[in-house]
Amino acid sequence: MPAQFAAVTPTVEAVRARYGSLPLEERMSGIVRAENQVEIVAEISAPITRVLVQNGDYVEAGSPLVYLRDKQYRDQVAQSEAALQIAEADAQRTQASLTEARNQLDRVEQLAGRQLESEQRLDAARTSFAGAEAAHAQAVARIAQAEANLEEQREQLRRTVVRAPIAGYVGQRNAEVGMRVMAGEALFTMGNFDKVRIEMSITDRMINRIVPGQTALITVEGSDQGPIEAQVSRISPFINAESYSARAEVDVDNRDRRLRPGMFVAVDVLYGESTSAVIVPESVLYDNPNNGMLGVYVAPALSTETPVEEPDSHDPDNPAPITEATQMTFQPVEVLARGRGVAAVTGISMGDWVVSVGQNMIRPINGTVQARVRPQSWDRIRELQGMMDQDLLAEFMEKQQQVAREQFNQEQNPSINRAPTTDELAAEAPTEPGVEPVSVSTSSGE
Repeated sequence: MPAQFAAVTPTVEAVRARYGSLPLEERMSGIVRAENQVEIVAEISAPITRVLVQNGDYVEAGSPLVYLRDKQYRDQVAQSEAALQIAEADAQRTQASLTEARNQLDRVEQLAGRQLESEQRLDAARTSFAGAEAAHAQAVARIAQAEANLEEQREQLRRTVVRAPIAGYVGQRNAEVGMRVMAGEALFTMGNFDKVRIEMSITDRMINRIVPGQTALITVEGSDQGPIEAQVSRISPFINAESYSARAEVDVDNRDRRLRPGMFVAVDVLYGESTSAVIVPESVLYDNPNNGMLGVYVAPALSTETPVEEPDSHDPDNPAPITEATQMTFQPVEVLARGRGVAAVTGISMGDWVVSVGQNMIRPINGTVQARVRPQSWDRIRELQGMMDQDLLAEFMEKQQQVAREQFNQEQNPSINRAPTTDELAAEAPTEPGVEPVSVSTSSGE
């Protein structure tokens, strides 16, 4: 690189530190489960003869899903029905024998009452009746046993048709015609997508902070619709002795189908607010590679000697003017709390202008550390922090191209080794509409 480029004063973006409190949050990862999400398993071992549903089908409770080969079970039902008929016929025979023994005992008792029959004959009639009564009781018991066996075989036959236990969507199909399934083998997963449950693990450190009813913000990767707001629904009172964590659940209305069972999502649970302190966007925090300290770059003159106004909002067609080169100071800070892209810190004061974008471009020039500053609003910085990585990369590349164009212009006119004034920048703006000469850093905090 030609020597004249090394003296180019970088352009950075900065915001003013504020005083206030920030929402405290715990970020956890969760997995999405459908309401009544269940695995549909085979209850018997048999080959599959028919599959009636595909992944994504909606079925009502009780609808058949899979048919298994049932010949063996139909034969067993037929055998059980025959065994029941035999038991019923035997009970009819013992009933007849019992009736005959009852009549014989009655006749003997009448004759013995008139002294026309001996006591031995009476005892024999009573014994015969008791035997017939016991035989009939056994026959009746065999009927009950045969009925129970028949019902069991019929139940086995019913299990050859795998039915939906609930109304919902079918997925994770693992059933094909001709495939032999074993008892307990999963064939499908089913669930109701209208309402889902997010399951998370909270550590013993969080257990006293997080309670049911607190706001939970669910972030879906790749979605541009913003976080889903819900509430912590329930927390298990038991902590796992191995993982030192308990299960927390968040119920979410999912009629818009933004969440799908099996998704991993980020869940931010807001559990309170920090005490009042100086607060800054997290993107201003910078790990200084020269000393390994965490801190921020402060432009002290912008809040004292040459104060600038904080923009109310970000207007890409009419950006805030860039200041002339001003002194930069690296100030170590201590982070007291973080929450939703904001950090409470000590080491700087309310109203200080702190660099939020371009820290890695700041380098000593002729023994001093200077940069030109474009003031930005908090909303703009929060917007940048929320951008997806590909958006940040696109903006970074666009602004790097602008820096390259500036350097090319300086190469064509080597006398330009000083920082342009605000008026000069304004005069150049119409030739490059919509382009901001700002360097973007993707370092810590963005």
